[in-house]
Amino acid sequence: MEFIKEESEEMKIEEPLRVKHEETEEHTDLIALKEESEVLNEMERKDQYNNHDFITGEKTFSRSQTENTSSRKIAQMTGTGSNFACQQCGKTFSREGNLISHMTIHTGEKPFTCCQCGKSFNHKGDFKNHLRIHTGEKPFTCQQCGKSFKQQGNLKAHMRIHSGEKPYTCSQCGKSFTCKGSLIYHMIIHTGKKPFTCQQCGKSFNREGNLKAHMRIHSGEKPFSCSQCGKSFNRKGDFKYHLRIHSGEKPFICSQCGKSFNHKLYLKYHLRIHSGEKPYTCSQCGKSFNQKANFKYHLSVHSRKKLHTCPQCGKSFNQIEHLKNHLIIHSGEGPYTCLQCGKSFSFKGNFEDHLSIHSGEKPHTCPQCGKSFNLKGHLKKHLRIHAGEKPDLEWSE
Repeated sequence: MEFIKEESEEMKIEEPLRVKHEETEEHTDLIALKEESEVLNEMERKDQYNNHDFITGEKTFSRSQTENTSSRKIAQMTGTGSNFACQQCGKTFSREGNLISHMTIHTGEKPFTCCQCGKSFNHKGDFKNHLRIHTGEKPFTCQQCGKSFKQQGNLKAHMRIHSGEKPYTCSQCGKSFTCKGSLIYHMIIHTGKKPFTCQQCGKSFNREGNLKAHMRIHSGEKPFSCSQCGKSFNRKGDFKYHLRIHSGEKPFICSQCGKSFNHKLYLKYHLRIHSGEKPYTCSQCGKSFNQKANFKYHLSVHSRKKLHTCPQCGKSFNQIEHLKNHLIIHSGEGPYTCLQCGKSFSFKGNFEDHLSIHSGEKPHTCPQCGKSFNLKGHLKKHLRIHAGEKPDLEWSE
C-alpha cells in the first residue's frame, strides 16, 4: 500500500494556473512584447512626421494648418541648423518633424482620435495600431509558423522564439531574455521592491498589471469570456489557456522527444523528466520532487495526524480514500475484472497496467535509449541500468 501511496503523489499534476502570476514568465513576455513594439513603432513615427500630416477621424490637417499649434511654435524656436532640440528636456532630433512629434508628450496634445470609440493618441503610429483592434487586422505574419500580429515589434520579438536568440542578459544572475522589457521587469526581482499595494487587503506587487488583475478578485470582474462555452475569467492568461482546450492547440513542444503541451508550465515540468531535476526537497525525510504541488502535498503527510484507522488490523491513514483502498485487501474484493482473461484487481491502476499486456501497448519510454515498457515500474528499473545500478534479479527485460 505504501508503494501505491507514493505513486499517487508522483502522478499528481500541478495546476499551472495556481502559480503566482507575478512570478510567471508568460506575463512578463506579454509586457515585453509591448515594450519591444514601442521601440520599433518609434521608427514608424519618424517617417510619418516627415510629411507633417495629422489625421483625426475623417478630417486631414496639413502642415500649413497646424503651424499655430503649441508644438509647432516650440519647434520653430528651438530648431537650429541640422539639429532640433527640445526646449523642455533637451532631447535633440535630426528632423523637425520628429521634434514636433516629441513635443506632444510635453503639451499633452492628442490630435488622432478614433471615430469608433473616441480614444485619442498623440502619435499616428499608435493610432493606426489602435484601429487594428476594431478591424482585427494582423498584417505582420511569421513565415515559419504562420502566426500573425498587429504590430511589427510583436513579430520581431516572436521570431526570437524560433531563433532561440536572447540578447538581453541580467548582469546580476546571468539569466537571458528575448525582449528588453522582460529584462527590465526581471531586475525588479533583485531589488525586492513591490511598490503597487492593494488598498483593500494590503497585498503588494512588483508590477502595476499584477495589481490590476488582483483587484478583479475583490470586484468579481471577469472581463474575458469564452464564446464557445460562456465561461469567464479575470485574467487574460487563464482565458488563453482555456481556449486551447477547445481548439486542441498545443504550442509548447519538447525539443527532446517532440511531446506537445497546451501550457508553458506543463512543458517546464515535463523537461524535468529528461533532466532528472527535482528542485523541491523535504527537510524532514530528504525525499525530492519535480513539482511544487507534489512537494506541498508530501509535507502535509508529515504534519497531518492519521485519523482514519482500519478496524481489522489497526493501520492508520491520513486520508479516508487511502483507508477505503486498504479495506479492499481485507475484503478480497476485486472490482476491476479483465474481460479477456477474467483476472480481477483491487485497484484501477493495476487493472490498467494489466490491460496493456493484452493490447501490447508500451507507453513508458526510456528518454536515454528509446526502449519502451508497458509498466512504469519496469521503466524505473530499466533506468537503473543507465545509472550504473544493479537491477533486481527477479525482473528481466
